[in-house]
Amino acid sequence: MKKIKLLVLLAGRGAVGKKVRVTVRELANELNVSPQTVLRLLGEMEEEGLIDRLVEGKRTFVEVTPEGAGFLRDLCDEISKALSTGVIIGEVVSGLGEGAYYVKQYSPLIREYLGFEPYPGTLNVRVLFPKTVFDALCNARPVIIPGFTRGGRTFGDVKAYRVRIDSIEGAIVIPSRTVHPPKIAEIVAPFKLREKLGLRDGDRIRIEVVE
Repeated sequence: MKKIKLLVLLAGRGAVGKKVRVTVRELANELNVSPQTVLRLLGEMEEEGLIDRLVEGKRTFVEVTPEGAGFLRDLCDEISKALSTGVIIGEVVSGLGEGAYYVKQYSPLIREYLGFEPYPGTLNVRVLFPKTVFDALCNARPVIIPGFTRGGRTFGDVKAYRVRIDSIEGAIVIPSRTVHPPKIAEIVAPFKLREKLGLRDGDRIRIEVVE
């Protein structure tokens, strides 16, 4: 793990395709390890062909080799796949109190497009894994609930992504004009999920995105 962190650190310093000057002490401080550990890691990485190293007196220059860059590219691809599993781990949080109003406005369309009568409110979940709501939904196809005008007020389109929580079907809804940051998932379901699942603020839940 330290070796990977060091390789990423070197790449972040611009050492891909060219040699950059580094100091063992600075690298050690950033990795929170001893200088001796950094020297050992650099030696191992050089033997494995991940880096080229040039020492001129007290100056050290390091370059991430094409093999090292390829390793990082493949690692990035694997991480992207891991984060696109369609599973969200989150923490229940209190909302802004506006969910009930908007669910009532969209209720007929939710019945039509998602096939269930929504409880007038949403469950708000702070996403802990992956990084944002959008990371978990990137491979899922949304159901577009069309906007409408009522009483002189315009309600925009809503993207709905079908999800499952403990066998309960629901949907993450993302309004076109959401006030929630991408770390918060708003979930509509046929039930009041807090009561159905016995949830309180701070509880961890697992959300499965239904393809």
